[in-house]
Amino acid sequence: MSRLSSFVWSIADQLRGPYQQHEYGSVILPMTILRRLDAILEPHRKQIAELIAGVDSDMRKNSLVRQATGLRFHNTSKFTLSTLLADPDGLEANLTEYVNSFSSAIDVFDRFKFGEVISDLAEKNRLFIVVERFAKVNLHPDVMSNSDMGDLFEDLIRRFAEASNATAGDHFTPRDAVRLVVDLMFTEDNDALGEKGIVRTVYDPTAGTGGMLSLADEHLRAQNPDARLTLYGQEINPQSYAICKSDLLAKGQDPDNIKLGDTLAGDKFPGRTFDYCLSNPPYGVEWKAAEKTVKDEHKLGFAGRFGPGLPSVGDGQMLFLLHLASKMRPRGEGGGRVGVVMNGSPLFSGGAGSGQSEIRRWLLEKDMVEAIVALPNEMFYNTGISTYVWILDNNKAGARAGKVQLIDGSGRFTKMRKSLGSKRVEISDDDRAAILADYDKCVASETSKVFDNEDFGYWTITVERPLRLNFACTPERIEAARTDPKLRTVDRERLAGVLGAFGEELYRNRDGFMADLGKHLGSQGVTLSTPQRKALWTVLGERDETADEIRDLKGNIEPDPKLRDTENIPFGWNDTPKTAEADGASRAVIDAYFDAEVHPHVPDSWIDHTKTKVGYEIPFTRHFYTYTPPRPLEEIDADLNKVVAEIMNLLQKVEQ
Repeated sequence: MSRLSSFVWSIADQLRGPYQQHEYGSVILPMTILRRLDAILEPHRKQIAELIAGVDSDMRKNSLVRQATGLRFHNTSKFTLSTLLADPDGLEANLTEYVNSFSSAIDVFDRFKFGEVISDLAEKNRLFIVVERFAKVNLHPDVMSNSDMGDLFEDLIRRFAEASNATAGDHFTPRDAVRLVVDLMFTEDNDALGEKGIVRTVYDPTAGTGGMLSLADEHLRAQNPDARLTLYGQEINPQSYAICKSDLLAKGQDPDNIKLGDTLAGDKFPGRTFDYCLSNPPYGVEWKAAEKTVKDEHKLGFAGRFGPGLPSVGDGQMLFLLHLASKMRPRGEGGGRVGVVMNGSPLFSGGAGSGQSEIRRWLLEKDMVEAIVALPNEMFYNTGISTYVWILDNNKAGARAGKVQLIDGSGRFTKMRKSLGSKRVEISDDDRAAILADYDKCVASETSKVFDNEDFGYWTITVERPLRLNFACTPERIEAARTDPKLRTVDRERLAGVLGAFGEELYRNRDGFMADLGKHLGSQGVTLSTPQRKALWTVLGERDETADEIRDLKGNIEPDPKLRDTENIPFGWNDTPKTAEADGASRAVIDAYFDAEVHPHVPDSWIDHTKTKVGYEIPFTRHFYTYTPPRPLEEIDADLNKVVAEIMNLLQKVEQ
C-alpha cells in the first residue's frame, strides 16, 4: 500500500511549478476518488449500459443497477478514464462530461469544485499527464480493499497536510486507534453479532473521511459475512465529506446516509438512534459558531441533546459526548454502545456545579460510562497529548452495572520506525489484544481498576470565617472614605471634617465604634442611610484577627469574603455511604468531615450549607500513580562530587 501511495503522491510532482504545494490535494484527492469509482464500474459497464438504455428516471436507473450489480451509483457516459486519453484535444470537455454523467448520488466532485480543477489543469497543460498517470493506477476492489483505500486516503491527506502545514488529524484518526475503539465497542456483543442475518447500524457524527465507519464495517463483516451493517455519518468539512461518501458508495451503502453539516448546529438525523456510535471529535475547538443553536436546545432540557449542561465555549468535546449519548438506541430496544476518543479535559475540567461536572454527573448517575482507556502519548498525527477512549453503554452487562473500569493502555505501544508528524508510536495487534484482555477480565490489576460510579462524586463545601475589623479615623482611612464612590451623594468635605475631629482611637468592636461615630456625625448634622453607613464602616475598617466578630442586625456572624475557602469531600469519605443526595445522611457526612478535618485547624470557621454543590471528576492519572522514592542523598552527593571533580580537572587543563 505504501508503494501505491508513493506512486499516487508522485503524480503530484507533475503539478510542480504551476501549482503550489498546498494546492496539490485539490487535484490528487478527487482524481483518486474518480479512479476508484471508474475501477468499480469497469466490470459492469456493458451490463449497466443495457439496463439503463431508454430509461429516463435517475431513480429508476439506480434501482435497476442496484438490483443487478449491488452498486448504488452508475455513469451514463461512454468514456472511461483510459478511453478518454484517445482524444487528447477533447480531453477537457470529455472528462467534464464523464464526471457530470455520474448518477445524482455522486455529488462528491462538486465539493472539490472539480469542474474548475479540470479547466485549470487544462489551462496549465497538466490535464493529459495527470489523467494518463491515474489511468495506470489499479484501484479495482479485487486489488484494493475498502480498508486499503481508507489507508491510501489517510496517507495522502497526511502528506498533503504536512506539505501545506495543515492539520491532518482534523480529517481522520489513525487506523490503529480506530481498530481499538471498534474492538472495544463490539466486544460486549460478540455472541449476538455472530447470528445469521444480524442487522446493525453504526453512526459517526464527526465522520471525517469515513475511517471509523469503514473499519467498523470491516470488523463486523470479518466476524460475520452474513451481517447487514448500515453506516451513517455527518461531516462538516466538504472535502472530507466527499471522500467519506465516495468510500461508502463503493461499499454499497446508501449515499443518503452521509450528511454534510455541523453536527452541533444541526443534527441531520433527528430522532434517529443507532446500535453503535463512534467518534473522534475535535479537541479544544470552540463551538461559538453553533452557540445560539446549542444554547436554545439546552433550554429544552432533556427534550434536547444538551439537557445535562454546557461546557465552556472553548471546547466542544463534551457536547459531542452528549450528542452521542442521545443517539444510543434506547435500552428497551436493546440498548446502544458508544466509543469516543477525547483528550484528558472531559475527565476533570470544571468544578462542582459547572457544565462539565454536570455532564459527567448525568452520565455516571445514569450508569452509562462503562470503561475509559488511556491511550499511549504520541499516537496522533497532530498532537502528542494524552488521549482516552470512552466506552458508553446504556444497557450494561450485569457484572458491569453500577461500575466503571479504568484501563491504563498508555504503556501498550510499539515504536514506529519512522514518525508521521507527531505520531511516533502505534498500537500493534499484540498491544490491542493486551488492552482487550484487561477489558474482558474487568478486575483490578496494575493496568486495570474497577470503581463504583459514586467513587467519582464529591461535595464542594464553602467554609466561612468571621469578619473581624478594627476601626480608626486615620488620615489614610479618611481619604479613602472621602473618595469612596458609594459615598458620592454625601457632602464629602464635611464628612472628612467630622472624621478628622474624631481622633485616631483604635476600636476593635464595630458596634462601639459606630455608636461613638454616630454621636460625632449627629452633632454636625450629617445623616447617612443604612447602605452609606455600611460603606463608611467598611472603608474605615481594617482586618484584625484580634478584633471582635462583626454581626448583622439579626445577630448572625458576617463572613469575611477574603477568608472564604472551599473543601472537596469525596462520597464515601471515611467509609460513609456513597450518595449524592442532599439529605440528612449526606449532611451528617459533611458535618463529620468538617469536624474532623477543618474545625480543629480553624476553630472559628463554619459551613455555609446553602452553597454546597455536588461534583464529579475522574482523576484517571491519580489512580495509576506509582510512588517512586527519591534517590538516597549519599548517591546524589557522590554524583555531584564526581561532576565537580570533572569540572575542576577541565579547569586545570585550561590553566595549563
